[in-house]
Amino acid sequence: MDPKVAAAIAAAEAAGPQSGQTVRVDSWIWSVRLVKTRSMGATACRGGHVRVNGERVKPAHAVRVGDEVRLRHEGRERIVVVTRLIRKRVGAPVAAQCYIDNSPPPPPREAVAPAGIRDRGAGRPTKRDRRELERLRGMPGPGPGGVGFGPGPRGGFSPGSGLGKSRP
Repeated sequence: MDPKVAAAIAAAEAAGPQSGQTVRVDSWIWSVRLVKTRSMGATACRGGHVRVNGERVKPAHAVRVGDEVRLRHEGRERIVVVTRLIRKRVGAPVAAQCYIDNSPPPPPREAVAPAGIRDRGAGRPTKRDRRELERLRGMPGPGPGGVGFGPGPRGGFSPGSGLGKSRP
């Protein structure tokens, strides 16, 4: 192990809880860099996206060494087992020493298709461009299966509908 990482781990453990103590789950997932801010960790807990040993937990739930923490965040589920308790945010190499990552691998980048990105300065999309973007995003549009505007099933506006010029 790198001496700098070993020194950082020692400093993190000195600042952490004493043996037998616990740490809040929102604080722990923030300190090991699973979420960007502690408030995001608390929000994830309140929204039911954090489970400790299979149970949904509140932000103040106590985490102990050996607990399994499941976090659904940014479209991905992270499954980690706690190996060290820390309270302060540490660098990524030190954070990686605080848990065992059992998460499934992220989807390959090719599988995630870009959702219709247009070039800057390309102007307003045409109707055809807009329909292609909607099709890529999976949004229903006009046509079969979608709700559209325009003429009805007979192909035109009826003369008595008031949608055109009607002569007396």
